[in-house]
Amino acid sequence: MNDHERTGAVLVGYDGSPAADQALRWGVREARFRRLPLTVCHAWHWPYPLRQPDNDTLEVLRGAGAIVADDGVRKAHALAEGLDVRWRLERGWASAVLLEASRDASLVVLGSRGHGGFEGLSVGSTAVQVASHADRPVVVVGPDLPSAPRGRERLVVGVDGSTGGESAIGFAFEEAALRDASVTAVCSWWDPAAFRGPDRVPFSDPQLIRREAMARFEEDLALWRSRFPQVPLESEFVVDTPRQALIGAARGAALLVLGARGIGSGPQTLLGPVTQAALQEALCPVAVVPARGTGRRGTEATAGASARGGTG
Repeated sequence: MNDHERTGAVLVGYDGSPAADQALRWGVREARFRRLPLTVCHAWHWPYPLRQPDNDTLEVLRGAGAIVADDGVRKAHALAEGLDVRWRLERGWASAVLLEASRDASLVVLGSRGHGGFEGLSVGSTAVQVASHADRPVVVVGPDLPSAPRGRERLVVGVDGSTGGESAIGFAFEEAALRDASVTAVCSWWDPAAFRGPDRVPFSDPQLIRREAMARFEEDLALWRSRFPQVPLESEFVVDTPRQALIGAARGAALLVLGARGIGSGPQTLLGPVTQAALQEALCPVAVVPARGTGRRGTEATAGASARGGTG
């Protein structure tokens, strides 16, 4: 059990949208795997900033929100009879309500976008804000959740030696153990010194850098191999940009697991560019895992940033 694990419920943000229905399905399955209760959370608010509503109007809005939350609870019970399902109805913006509720949760599950936004939007502001600020894993599920594959599920995790990447590896292995799934660990190596042209870095040995990066990658995985010998593991050392390598590897996967931010992200960045791209482009659910503490390779990995593509 890693630092993010709690004894609290699996929290699902629910607003009745197609993506929220898929998130509910995912959350129900997580709650059953983890033997935890499920909390269906809905946020409601007065949408007009220039006029204060009266109490009767607020009661109507709250009642409408209660109908949505109750519908989510009903659907969860239909998906898993006997599951302990609770509901939480709060006034406020969805991201703020969910972040507050997440303090008592083990895992947060959200739809990629809810009601609102604009046509063609792939991921909404609530999913991005909660994934950016939450201090525990957040799984973002799209409206077109792929059907369960025949045989063993495959989870993909990005590895770059950062503390966020280390937390992501731990979550991926724990999730695979719960699901009886396999793990594909992907490290992207993208060094301009390896290529001809004006971007080539002088006075560097690209082959040496690549060998060192591969060795670090395998070393990062060795500990998790020993901790989870029952989880089948494949490692992929890919010469490509992190975004392309990870989104490509995640095709056909049940879940893509990434740190909230990895090597190459600025010190003030809450959500790294690769993770943001995955939320927009990945065809499977994406788990965003925050870093906890100092990774055992944090300092050394940062020094080797030019040799290893960031995953966040």
